[in-house]
Amino acid sequence: MGSNPITRSTLDINHAYTSSEDSSENLPEECLLRQKTTSTDISSLIPGYSICAATEGKSSNTIAIVVRSLTYLNDFFNSNGLTTDVTQIGVKEIRAFIFHLQNKSCFSDHPYSKAQQRGLSGHTINTYLRSIRAFWSWLMGEEIIDFNPLSKLRIPRAPRKVIATFSTQQVEALLNAISRSLNSYRNMAIILTLLDTGLRVNELITLKLKNVWLDDGLVKVMGKGNKERLVPLGREIRKIIWRYVNHYRPESAQPSLDSLFLNRDGKPLTKNSIDSMMSRYGKLAGLTGIRCSPHTLRHTFAINYLRNGGDVFSLQRILGHSSLEMTRRYCELADVDIKKAHSLASPVDNLKTERRLLMRHNTSGKDRQAKQPEGSSSSRWWPR
Repeated sequence: MGSNPITRSTLDINHAYTSSEDSSENLPEECLLRQKTTSTDISSLIPGYSICAATEGKSSNTIAIVVRSLTYLNDFFNSNGLTTDVTQIGVKEIRAFIFHLQNKSCFSDHPYSKAQQRGLSGHTINTYLRSIRAFWSWLMGEEIIDFNPLSKLRIPRAPRKVIATFSTQQVEALLNAISRSLNSYRNMAIILTLLDTGLRVNELITLKLKNVWLDDGLVKVMGKGNKERLVPLGREIRKIIWRYVNHYRPESAQPSLDSLFLNRDGKPLTKNSIDSMMSRYGKLAGLTGIRCSPHTLRHTFAINYLRNGGDVFSLQRILGHSSLEMTRRYCELADVDIKKAHSLASPVDNLKTERRLLMRHNTSGKDRQAKQPEGSSSSRWWPR
């Protein structure tokens, strides 16, 4: 049998993450995978977690975030003379790491970026700790530890900020910034597709031509956790995609390549290329005070969907959320318009007849008050 650990038995996989770096490092990989050791250092257990997480269907991005968080935790323990043995790490050590995160300057340990005066954001700290908590839960499930120190700690919540979205004027400025070039129609189609569907950028770049059903007004996308879902298309975006496919889409670099959106060489687009495109157009459009990114278009879709009469349950299905938590946040943001909506739909403001009655009451009330005997009760404020 080959040396791929995924093809081996469950017993071999369980032994893979405990392979040590002692005198057995010169043994063949097959022997190392079958050799059970007692190493319980964080760095020795990370490969095992990665294998198990992958077999459970977790995305490569999710696994990478956990691995980066654990590497950072391991480096912190080493630099401060603390144990990296998961069986010896307790509440005190985890609290020390949380305190370090809360007092750390942004990019202070980054190899390429300069350190900044601002600290880590609440979202960054929360992501680190949730990733570490997932690892410790895995340790408990694998019976590597008997006690989970994170069960005794309350992870600091990420701050709840208002989600920034594009206004109609900003979207128009963004589209107007697209210069006439070879890829201009494609770029416009990408921006409007994201705005009309709320797709994640990874879902967009992996969207297959065979899964775009313009006659039915649907696209089939692969979301997080390898979950497929159907997303509807509006009438206008169906026309735009049809024109792109029939007039502007280049030939695929390979016959088997079926991505909807391609670069000029006929190869699939990358997340970085779309991020750079959005950032460039944002600068050309003079947009300030908002992050010009594909995900901002996703937020903009969700908010406008609710404002235009869509319901939270269909929005949840379109966006591919596993729960209503994020959808509720969009509902809260949609309530930002409540003052404007109230000014247009205020019941009393629209009751002109009642307003005249109130004005007439105020005028006649002065006369009645002048004639009212001392000590008598005041008259009703609402007209009879």
